[in-house]
Amino acid sequence: MATAEDFRRIALSFEGVGEAPHFDRTAFRAARIFATLAADGRSANLKFTPEEQEFKCLLAPDAFSPVPGAWGRKGSTCAILSALSEAELRAALATAFAHGRPTKRRR
Repeated sequence: MATAEDFRRIALSFEGVGEAPHFDRTAFRAARIFATLAADGRSANLKFTPEEQEFKCLLAPDAFSPVPGAWGRKGSTCAILSALSEAELRAALATAFAHGRPTKRRR
């Protein structure tokens, strides 16, 4: 069972990630926000592609669900931390981090 402390530790372990308030949540970003943690520490929102979201929701419907509305249709996914192992959480955060890290510019 993953916790908010696990979430924070893992998210901040990725290169260049910082944490800052974001409305009623805590955001984790590198170049862009890739995850937010709810104030109560029970759930988090992760930035996936729609295809990644569909896969995660099929694989673990008790742990993952689309965020309601337009953000969810674009891949934003709610994760229930208590339904995830630390390894599952690490994998989900790594997937989300790939969408938030800086991209290399072509010259």
